[in-house]
Amino acid sequence: MTNEDPNAPTQGSPAPTRRPPRQGIGGSPMGSTLSIVLAVVAVVVGFLILNNITNDSGSSDGGSAPETSVANTVVDTVPVDTSTTVPPLVTQGATVVVANASGVPGSAGRMSTELAAAGFTMAEATNATSPALEQSIVYYDPTNAAAQDVATSVAQVMGGLSVETVPSPPPIEGGALGDSGVVVMLGTAQADKTLAQLSPPATPTITAPPVAGGATETTPVTTGG
Repeated sequence: MTNEDPNAPTQGSPAPTRRPPRQGIGGSPMGSTLSIVLAVVAVVVGFLILNNITNDSGSSDGGSAPETSVANTVVDTVPVDTSTTVPPLVTQGATVVVANASGVPGSAGRMSTELAAAGFTMAEATNATSPALEQSIVYYDPTNAAAQDVATSVAQVMGGLSVETVPSPPPIEGGALGDSGVVVMLGTAQADKTLAQLSPPATPTITAPPVAGGATETTPVTTGG
């Protein structure tokens, strides 16, 4: 046996030269540096691809029409008052006499019958001493506490006549009221007409309930005739 090194160069042959390992920047091996660079590049590329996919998805959603919600409109039915307020008639408390100032014979008696049927207390009809009247006038005796209310009711049922205090002396035959507190001076416009003709039913009105912050509104209703 020999103690010779098998790698030792043989005599006469040149000694082999060893190549040092390649190193990268900072002394690290080139292979490790390349691996790190490739990993970084892969991460960046993956991020860009993911970002592009996200943008495409957002663009697709943005092209669709936005949803709109339509609130249901609820119409509340508001009760409407269709009643017409008419003051009650006062027929008692004073006697009524009709004086003919129209020149139509018998018209005062016929009007007395109409007023009696409406509930008034009537005296016997008489004639007026004043010139003929076109429009009737209702007089009342101010010394009778109920006479004005009764006179107002008579004027109402006869179509809305004017109401005045009786002159002195009263313009009727005899020149005295007697037991009467109300005098109807019957003119030609109301002679020989019924109370239904003189005072047709009142036109009903529709009164809407007040709205918060608003005023009550009343609307007349026109009915066909």
